[in-house]
Amino acid sequence: MKTTKTIEQSKNRAETQTDVNAEISKVSVTAIAISAGIIGIWATASLFAGLISSGGPAGLINNLITAIIG
Repeated sequence: MKTTKTIEQSKNRAETQTDVNAEISKVSVTAIAISAGIIGIWATASLFAGLISSGGPAGLINNLITAIIG
């Protein structure tokens, strides 16, 4: 009887540990997804700001080539 009780306690601990690891993984994936979304929004905003400040797509490409060549 005592052995069965110990096995059940070990089993419960293993299940709890698995649940904690699963929750940590979910939080990590969510944090990475949010970070990727913020970076994407920032990149899009920067592209539009560059388009506006250079006078359009042709001006943006011209300024890019000038920046690369020197």
